[in-house]
Amino acid sequence: MTDSNHFDAIVIGGGPAGLTAGIYLSRARLSTLIITDGVAGGQMILTHEIANYPGVESISGYQLSNIMKKQAKNFGCVIKGNTSVESMKLEGEVKEVTLSDGQTYTADSVILTPGGRSRTLGVEGEGKFKGRGISYCATCDGDFFTGKEIVVVGGGNSALEEAVSLTKYATKVTIVHQFDHFQAFEYAVEEAKANPKINFIMESSIVRFNGTEKLESVDIKNIKTGEIQDFKTEGVFIFIGYVPNTEFLKGTVNMNKWNEIVVDSEMATSIPGVYAAGDSIVKRYRQVTTAVGDATIAALAASNYIHQLKTSSLHESLTN
Repeated sequence: MTDSNHFDAIVIGGGPAGLTAGIYLSRARLSTLIITDGVAGGQMILTHEIANYPGVESISGYQLSNIMKKQAKNFGCVIKGNTSVESMKLEGEVKEVTLSDGQTYTADSVILTPGGRSRTLGVEGEGKFKGRGISYCATCDGDFFTGKEIVVVGGGNSALEEAVSLTKYATKVTIVHQFDHFQAFEYAVEEAKANPKINFIMESSIVRFNGTEKLESVDIKNIKTGEIQDFKTEGVFIFIGYVPNTEFLKGTVNMNKWNEIVVDSEMATSIPGVYAAGDSIVKRYRQVTTAVGDATIAALAASNYIHQLKTSSLHESLTN
C-alpha cells in the first residue's frame, strides 16, 4: 500500500448523500474518496422528475446526479465506481477498506451512505418476470409500455407520482394498494385521482404473476373477501419502498431490526470517526433533500473529527 491509498475521508456510496458528503469534505480541502458499486447518483438517477428540490424548478434525477458528481470532482474528490466493499476494519484511528478489485484504502474517517434498493413483493413469478414485464423504475422502462395497459403497486408518494408519469406512455394505469387509503401527500393523491387514465383497486394485493415468456396477467386478491381475480396486463411497476444496502455492515456499526444504521444528531455511528447518512440510516422520511441534509451534517462532523485528530497528532509529535 502506498501513501496514495490513504485519504482523510472515505465515503462508501455514491448517491445524493455520498456525493454531498464528497462535496463538503473536498471543499474543506480534505482528501476524499467516494466508493460506489455502480455509477454515481444511486436511486436518484431513476427518478424521472424532481420538482421539489429547493432552488431548482424541475430537473431529472440523472441531471441532478451529474451536477453533484461534477461539483465533487471539481473540488478534488476522487470517485471510484463499479466496485464493492470486500472487507472493512473501522475500529481505531486508521480505518481500512478493501474492495472487490483487491485494492485497500485507509482513512481517518469513514462516512457510510450505501442507500437502499427497491423492495420486492416476494410472490410467485416475480423473479421469473423481472425485466420481462415487471419493473421497479418508471424512468428506465416506461417507454417500453407505450400504448399498453399496466399496473402500479404501492400507495406512497413514489407509487402515485410514478403512476402519473407512466400515463405519458400507457393507455391505462391501475394502482393496486393493500389499504383503503394512501400514505402519500395530499397533492400526490389528488393528482393521481384527477388523471382520467388512472384507476384504483384498493384493499388488494398481487399474489402471483402469470405468463409464458413474458408477463400476461396477475392474480389480484381482495384482502377483505379473499376473492382472487385474474387481471390481464403486460406490465407491472412496483413501488413499495426500499431495503437498506447494509448487509456488508453486519457486525460493525449498530443497526436496528430493519438493518438501518443507528446514528446520533451529528450522524455519528457507534464507532468513533464513522458517520452515516441517507436512506440507510434510521429515519422516517427519505427524500433527496433529507439525504443531502444528513450528508451535510455528517461531512461537517467528520471534518471536525479529522481536524481534532490531526491537531492531537501534531501536539503529540511536538511534545515527544
